[in-house]
Amino acid sequence: MKAQLSRRDWFKSSLALTAGLTISPLFVEKLFASPVSAAERYHWGLNPYSANGNIRLNANENPYGPSEKAKQAIIQNMKESNRYPFQAQAELRKMIADKEGVDTDHIHIGAGSGEILCEAGVAFGLNEGEILSGFPTFTEMMDYAQVFNGTWNKVNLNDQLEFDYEAMASRVNSKTKLVFVCNPNNPTGTLVDPSIVSPFCEEISKKALIYSDEAYLEFLEPDVQKKVTNIDLVKKGMNVVVSRTFSKIYGLAGLRIGYIVAKPDLIKKISQYQMGIPVSQHAIAAAKASLGDTDFMSMSRAKNSESRAHLEGYLKKKGFMHGKSHTNFMFFPAPKDGKTILSGMQKKNILMRIWDYKDREWCRVSIGTLDEMKQFTNAFDQVIA
Repeated sequence: MKAQLSRRDWFKSSLALTAGLTISPLFVEKLFASPVSAAERYHWGLNPYSANGNIRLNANENPYGPSEKAKQAIIQNMKESNRYPFQAQAELRKMIADKEGVDTDHIHIGAGSGEILCEAGVAFGLNEGEILSGFPTFTEMMDYAQVFNGTWNKVNLNDQLEFDYEAMASRVNSKTKLVFVCNPNNPTGTLVDPSIVSPFCEEISKKALIYSDEAYLEFLEPDVQKKVTNIDLVKKGMNVVVSRTFSKIYGLAGLRIGYIVAKPDLIKKISQYQMGIPVSQHAIAAAKASLGDTDFMSMSRAKNSESRAHLEGYLKKKGFMHGKSHTNFMFFPAPKDGKTILSGMQKKNILMRIWDYKDREWCRVSIGTLDEMKQFTNAFDQVIA
């Protein structure tokens, strides 16, 4: 592997991926947004999102979005479809910078947080760079880094299905280029107290970059969000990147827009691997309208909590161990083999996920509307009987 990956090399690599040249099924699997379990490979082939279903509880989507303000912004923005989004993107970057309390050179926008995760995976995975993270977690960065010869050092979660920061600290070594933290974590939904996370990030950032994935931060109440986010570490000039997305609480998953906050030198190092103009006029318009729509966020948060409580009550009633979720999904051991669960639930027009962890199968169920969750628990009860 070359010491540096030029934009031309990056472009050629991207073309190869897009064209599907000499790509094995295992290689393709590494590019999915999360691990494909053995049960999912059996049931759906490689793509866990390919099956049709009336109730989609497999992708952590917001069933209530986009907001009306976002929809109207898209409609009104249609007249700009013939224009490149340079000015609109600059305006959004300024809005985000003002919201986060930083200068605009601390902001990088991409096609969802996933694209930026991949850019970071290349930036820090080159030359066999090692990325350290808890496991299981959202794997897109690490999977992409491995495509470019990076290595992934995994640290299992603790018994409460939380990131084990003490164990992670002990695994940092001279090869560690980046430490990935996700709080709240996907797929478990668990939240680790900031009194543990912040000191860890502050200390470890002296040795390696901290990449803090906060995709689900907005599902926490606003006063809790301020305590949990690592934005203050960025403001202090530390070696920290904070990642956010419009895909979750804002309900814009299909429009693909997200951003990171970091020091300008880190923004430059990561953004150099972005291809072309990744974000559309309409995604930007929807994001700008969504940023100030606190009413929609409050509604989504409240309805999600209500629906999550129904699923949590069901799991407690059945005696199923589960992580304490603070997000729009829950994670618990599969009470029957994954292939049977996926097949049985799909026959009832409900999609969900099965994960492999510690030599057993786990269910990850996204939170839908209250009616959808009632349909889920009723169907699930029949399938596992």
